[in-house]
Amino acid sequence: MAGRIRQADVDEVKARTNIADIIGERVALKSAGVGSMKGLCPFHDERSPSFNVRPQAGFYHCFGCGESGDVYSFLRAMDHVSFTEAVERLAARIGYTLHYEDGGAAPEHSGRARLYAANAAAAEFFRGQLTSSEADIARRFLGQRGFDAGAAAHFGVGYAPKGWSSMHSALRSQGFSDEELSSAGLVSQGQRGVYDRFRGRAVWPIRDVTGQVIGFGARKLFDDDQGPKYLNTPETTIYKKAQVLYGLDLAKRDISREHRVVVVEGYTDVMACHLAGITTAVATCGTAFGSDHITVLRRVMGDDSTAGEVVFTFDPDAAGQKAALRAFADAKRFNAQTYVATGPEGLDPCDLRLARGDGAVRALVETKVPMVEFVLDQRISGFDLASVEGRVGALRAAAPVVAELRDRLLQPEYVRVLARRLGMDTEDVRREVDRAGRGGGVTRREAGAEPGPKPAPGVDPGMRVGIAELPRTPEAGLERDALMGVLQFGHRLDPALIERALEPPFRHPALDAVRIAVRGAADRKRPGWAIDAIDSVREPYRTLGAEMLAGDFPALSDDAAVASAGDLLRRLVMRALDREKAEMLGAIQRVPADSEEGRGIRIRLRELDAQRRTIADEA
Repeated sequence: MAGRIRQADVDEVKARTNIADIIGERVALKSAGVGSMKGLCPFHDERSPSFNVRPQAGFYHCFGCGESGDVYSFLRAMDHVSFTEAVERLAARIGYTLHYEDGGAAPEHSGRARLYAANAAAAEFFRGQLTSSEADIARRFLGQRGFDAGAAAHFGVGYAPKGWSSMHSALRSQGFSDEELSSAGLVSQGQRGVYDRFRGRAVWPIRDVTGQVIGFGARKLFDDDQGPKYLNTPETTIYKKAQVLYGLDLAKRDISREHRVVVVEGYTDVMACHLAGITTAVATCGTAFGSDHITVLRRVMGDDSTAGEVVFTFDPDAAGQKAALRAFADAKRFNAQTYVATGPEGLDPCDLRLARGDGAVRALVETKVPMVEFVLDQRISGFDLASVEGRVGALRAAAPVVAELRDRLLQPEYVRVLARRLGMDTEDVRREVDRAGRGGGVTRREAGAEPGPKPAPGVDPGMRVGIAELPRTPEAGLERDALMGVLQFGHRLDPALIERALEPPFRHPALDAVRIAVRGAADRKRPGWAIDAIDSVREPYRTLGAEMLAGDFPALSDDAAVASAGDLLRRLVMRALDREKAEMLGAIQRVPADSEEGRGIRIRLRELDAQRRTIADEA
């Protein structure tokens, strides 16, 4: 039986893995200084990015909630896998063969890993079935919507046979148990045993942001199918429909690059958009667009400014209008600007592409209107604007929409827009908007700037000591910056200089706790040494060490940073020499000049001056 993975392999896999690539599959990362990247934290909801990644150190830290660690801890936290599974997953990714110690504990394999494997096997089965004679109806269904074999292959579309146990038998032969298939949502339980959940349907694999299959959406094809038009995987350990967006695995890179996402209503709409060149399209999976979807998209977009765009496509019918109003309630959580695009004659992107071509789909997105205007039009559409009573009623219905706008610069503009829509005096509209805003006590105009972010759930700021808690003195600043330089670039610094600079104690207990841990590191040339050093910092000062490792070191390049870190260390050495010299000068005043002690002090003073000159020459 295989035992524990050899530590040398654990270290080698981590050293060969770029942590920014792994985290970047879930979070849009931007350069944030020399050797540092930044994005929105995946562990708590935030508006401004405080999640720092330092690829060279293989380390991440959130300055908001305090979460930090290496690539293994990231995978364990995000994907809920065991340590062994995290190592095995990364090893498979880079093609590295792991070795196990005999007699050690057997590798842990959580049920989640088996669910991923079962879904991957099912996706392969369904893809293979699309070429069968029985699947002719599925191929015709796709073809009638403008999708050829290449499009089906690109999106992984497959076919579920009509038989009650075709998929079940195929996966059982691959070693999956009924319990595993049931937990994955692939089979259902009946009086006579388990049977395939998806039968006689076109099937779309639903993948998470990393590209792993976590569930399926299936469209019925046969008239005798008594089930719903679309049938999705039920909620499972790995499939949470409120957090899943179909097509995000294919769209994430372009979403991150373009800071734009197009939210459509179905699988075929996503396919049509991508094939038409709108490669940032995604869709919800059998549920309304909600706050969890926003959280996922903001992290992928890097939504830290108002430069981004979120475009919703809704049918112009009553259901579409209701969906738009529901989306508007949540869309205020985006920093990006939100828009609505409706197709001509009520055509969705799939039908529009089929009827008018790829250019029409691209034009649909480009002719978007701000969501605020769309919602205002919906609010006033039921009133007779030719009558005084109708205009007043419309104003009362629409004013709260303007009052709730987060951007205070947009509010007066939309006051004027609403006044034009209603044919009313701008000042009357402004007063009604202010009155609507006072529903919570004060208007946004009176309240001023938006309140700052709340602390992340479960975080007690009083239990953490970070950079912000350090005294604002030149001495503390020197010690802080020198420690940052060693943590981030210690592998390129002179070990003897580090040892000499960090030998004297620091006055601030937090900085001294980090100094002790950094000085005690055995091998600063070894990848990951700084993370181990941070782990050894005594509480409550570990957060300070993590912030120093992940923070922005002021320099324009790696070489400049190394030079600056060296200068800081020499300043620490010089400070220690100056302190000792001051002590010697004080002591020499208290002893006879011709005494043995006096001669010893004078010799030490000459040595200190020589050492100072040597340090100065090295600078």
